[in-house]
Amino acid sequence: MAILGIDLGGTNVRVGLIENNSLVKVELLPINKTGDAIDVVNDISNLIERFSDNKIKGIGIGVPSVVDVEKGIVYDVQNIPSWKEVPLKELLEKKFKVPVYVNNDANCFAVGEKYFGKGKAYQNIIGLIIGTGMGAGIIIHDRLYAGKNCGAGEFGTIPYKNKTYEYFCSGQYFVCEFKTTGEELFQRAKQNDNEALQIFTKFGSNLGEAIKLIMYAIDPEIIILGGSVSKSFDLFKDAMYKSIGDFAYPKSIDNLMIKVSEIENVAILGAAALYYNELAK
Repeated sequence: MAILGIDLGGTNVRVGLIENNSLVKVELLPINKTGDAIDVVNDISNLIERFSDNKIKGIGIGVPSVVDVEKGIVYDVQNIPSWKEVPLKELLEKKFKVPVYVNNDANCFAVGEKYFGKGKAYQNIIGLIIGTGMGAGIIIHDRLYAGKNCGAGEFGTIPYKNKTYEYFCSGQYFVCEFKTTGEELFQRAKQNDNEALQIFTKFGSNLGEAIKLIMYAIDPEIIILGGSVSKSFDLFKDAMYKSIGDFAYPKSIDNLMIKVSEIENVAILGAAALYYNELAK
């Protein structure tokens, strides 16, 4: 069975062919940020047509924006100014005659981990992206839960301290509070720079508070971390675990697994996994 996974990223559209649960081919095209909505849809269609020799059963698409999941309408994509309201599912299904599923990138990350990564053995999963921002996807009883308006999992927008969890639990924290980047701090910390190590300790404490919030709300079996900041896990994990140590239900924390994603091309695989998520119905 052949499935296409499409990642509508910040710079490129990437289309991957998944056969027998393996990614076997990837094609990409720079996003035409100055084109109108249909120009960009046509670019995506042209990429899909490169796989026309394969017997495609379905298409999954991950986008960095709000989505009407049922209708497959994409709203207000920041990196494509012309995409204010695009009925992407309808347009592509009409052209290619196969089911098309559209969701936001955080949800794709979670379902990608469920079918291709460290979430395979679990029914209740949080995929938590900590990169330039903070986003989460929720799997409950083996099914992706996006909410009525695709807004489930937006823990980062919840107020925390004097700002939000996203501010303190993503790369924003390093840039806004310390005028540096996570990558620069990571390199300094590897050289045992004390200031960098202390910053990661503070970050871990903040992330631990976010994890407690997620535990109270969802109580998952496993939280899988993704995004650029997750690569520094070893530098902040001790402070993170210390922070969650005072959780009101110790047994829940004892049972909780926290892992870092190791999937390559998780955005493409996660988009393709939207198809498998529908089959699970």
